[in-house]
Amino acid sequence: MLHRRLALTSTVVLTLAMALPAAAQQKWDMPTGYPAANFHTENIVQFSKDVEKSTAGKLKITVHDSGSLFKANEIKRALQGGQAQIGEIIISGYSNENPVYGVDSIPFLATSYTDAQKLWQASRPVTEANLAKQGLKVLYAVPWPAQGIFSTKPLNSVADLKGAKWRAYNPNTSRIAQLVGAQPVTVQAAELTQALATGTVNTFMTSGATGYDSKVWEQVKYFYDVAAWLPKNLVIVSQKSFDALDKPSQEAVLKAAAEAEARGWKVSQEKTAWYIDQLKKNGMTVDAGSPQLKAELRKLGETIIAEWAKQAGADGQAILDAYRK
Repeated sequence: MLHRRLALTSTVVLTLAMALPAAAQQKWDMPTGYPAANFHTENIVQFSKDVEKSTAGKLKITVHDSGSLFKANEIKRALQGGQAQIGEIIISGYSNENPVYGVDSIPFLATSYTDAQKLWQASRPVTEANLAKQGLKVLYAVPWPAQGIFSTKPLNSVADLKGAKWRAYNPNTSRIAQLVGAQPVTVQAAELTQALATGTVNTFMTSGATGYDSKVWEQVKYFYDVAAWLPKNLVIVSQKSFDALDKPSQEAVLKAAAEAEARGWKVSQEKTAWYIDQLKKNGMTVDAGSPQLKAELRKLGETIIAEWAKQAGADGQAILDAYRK
């Protein structure tokens, strides 16, 4: 009887020991609104592989691209509600919640990678603090190439934008539409191809990367490379999910995130010229924009900077002061 009890106890212990590694594994879902071939998504996939490798499989991140799990504008809420653990957002899309989130999409405030990096360093502490209040932790940020104007017709001045069906993806792009007399239409990146095909939009500001992903040349023939701003995507994680990891896994995630940020900035800058070349190769007319168009756009930028500083209050002024040092 004793022998049988000991054998049974040994079996239970062995079964539990075998079950422990499986139980210890964490699985995270990571939604993003961009296609698999986009450089942001490729960077995320590499990040997830790095995490799985450095944690020896204790943390597995499954990437859901193209808005297949949640649409781009649903991802932040999904993390806050515990429906996903980690995700990618374009931070300026949430500037209605807090103006600070929109600082990187103010026209002509930061128009180069060097300036965009400086602006991120100035705004990161405030951004992180505000997201932390919502139970979210910033892991890393990567910019899009500079934003230009795509149009179905030639543009020589701001007046040519009057009445255009203007794709908006954040409050600042909506505000530009208002100032130039265009009609703002909210369209996420994953829905842009359809919006163009149906005539829902015919003019918009975005990067050459999104233009390439959406094959805009099928409906749009002109791109004005005015380098208005470099918006950023943030990879964020639920603080609750992050806290549930053991210390070595947390350190592995942070290390992989730092590497993904450095890699992402480098690739974004390197691919800028490539995306422009692809637009040209597919028959688009690419132009730097007339002096009049650029001057009028910069004037609009001054208006939006002043409005933003007023809305963002002390935090906004602190960011501008730090950036302009």
